[in-house]
Amino acid sequence: MFLDYFALGVLFFVVITLFYAVIAIHDIPHLIAKARNHPHQDAIHIAGWVSLFTLHVIWPFLFIWATLYREDRGWGMQPNGKLSHEAEANAEIARLHARIAELEARSSEKEKV
Repeated sequence: MFLDYFALGVLFFVVITLFYAVIAIHDIPHLIAKARNHPHQDAIHIAGWVSLFTLHVIWPFLFIWATLYREDRGWGMQPNGKLSHEAEANAEIARLHARIAELEARSSEKEKV
């Protein structure tokens, strides 16, 4: 009799553990997207819940979608030899700051003379 109740307890434990494990696994792409500050993290989170009802068929695609984006380099799809638009804009701003500093130095020298 004891073994019957023990087996029932083990069965409940395994079922509950598997249930929570599936819930935890489905949330991994959202956690990755959140850590990487992904612009579509809400969509990834909702698609993760939808994947529960599709038996995780779309889960691998969510994982890839979440890992493609990194905040420091964006989607990482630019060719290696070319600068991104943001890097080009930052370089242009730095050149303009240097030019302004040079012109201000010239104007202050003219005022002293």
